[in-house]
Amino acid sequence: MTYFILTFGCRVNQADSLGFEEALRAHGATAAGSLEEADLVLVNTCSVTASADHGARLALRRVARVNPNARLIVTGCLATRRPEEFESWPNVLRVVPNAQKPQLISMLAATGPLASLGLSTAARYGMGEGSCGAIIEPGVAGKTAFTLRVQTGCAQPCAYCIIPSTRGAPQSVPLDVVLSEVTRVATAGFKEIALTGVHLGSYGRDLTPALTLAELLKALSAEIGASADGAQHDRLLFRISSLEPMDCTPEIVDLVATAACFAPHFHLPLQHASNRVLSAMRRPYGIEYYAALVDQIRRRIPSAAIGSDVIVGFPGETDGDFEQLCTYLERSPLTHLHVFPYSDRPGTLAAAMSGKVHGAVIRDRAGRVRDIGRRLSTRFRQEQAGAIHRALTIEDGSHAVTSNYLKVQIPPGRSRNEWVWVRMTEVGIPESRGEIVEV
Repeated sequence: MTYFILTFGCRVNQADSLGFEEALRAHGATAAGSLEEADLVLVNTCSVTASADHGARLALRRVARVNPNARLIVTGCLATRRPEEFESWPNVLRVVPNAQKPQLISMLAATGPLASLGLSTAARYGMGEGSCGAIIEPGVAGKTAFTLRVQTGCAQPCAYCIIPSTRGAPQSVPLDVVLSEVTRVATAGFKEIALTGVHLGSYGRDLTPALTLAELLKALSAEIGASADGAQHDRLLFRISSLEPMDCTPEIVDLVATAACFAPHFHLPLQHASNRVLSAMRRPYGIEYYAALVDQIRRRIPSAAIGSDVIVGFPGETDGDFEQLCTYLERSPLTHLHVFPYSDRPGTLAAAMSGKVHGAVIRDRAGRVRDIGRRLSTRFRQEQAGAIHRALTIEDGSHAVTSNYLKVQIPPGRSRNEWVWVRMTEVGIPESRGEIVEV
């Protein structure tokens, strides 16, 4: 049986899809060379915005058009929110909510829906089902770094967000399981691991005894330092995914600043710079707190990448609120922005709010903030000219991604997944050029 996986949305979905990839291979399936050649197509959907919903639906229609004989599994947040929508679509074997993702492949193999496609039931693996060993390696699914989900679910009641209802209550992966997975992934040859979660900063609060994200990071650092064989975790780098500002503690900033195993890269969603809008969004901080946090990171780690998410057009956002946002962003130390035009998510508090902003105004505001984001990215790259950074080669080895998250074109002659030291020689958007140096 051949398979093809389409993944939409966040790094948590990317981590889930890597789990599907391993599970399918463990059950004897092989990756198809293209969507058109697949016996089974798994679509892992996102529902964070109306645009995300639209993209998932377009993808399913495309599968039906280019590969009408493929059998489909639909999962992810849109499938969890609107399962009835997809159950009657042609060739859909099953709609699987997020809560059943850990057992998705073994469940299907055991109950028989995939028997006609030749899926073996001999092997057993999936997120939370126990390890089958290192069966993927760098380059599978185009990934050089491994995305490791250590937490899922969210209890933060942001007014605009549907994710708590699609991902459920917070659930953390026990520390010993995380450490075991790190060993397995490193043994498979991965040199960079992105730690991710739906609400990553809440890691450990639901465990007994309770832990903190900082304690997890300390344990990872100690595990690498105490590695008996040395080579297994040789120069392993952890990249911390999106953190809510209130969860990015001074202890975490200090760990990133002082431990070589953590990438100098933060993603801290701002969402808005007007305290009035932040309050309406039910965000538990003000712009003063956020600004002080990112200023502290910039002082502590001058070369750090600091990305952020911004929502424009939230209900009740006035011209004055928007100008506050733009004014802050222009003078902030942020290095890149993800801009989200507001769209109603049925079932959220914001969907019932008055003062909706006209769509044309939202589009104009999103365009202006994206322009600011491009200027911030250009400024950051220009500041890195001449700097030397550790970088991991990707793709065919002609490019690398620095520890502070810059994509750099490098001279040929390297393979994928090699650590190199790169001096930034030419800066540009979306990538720069660099030369390999010895340190």
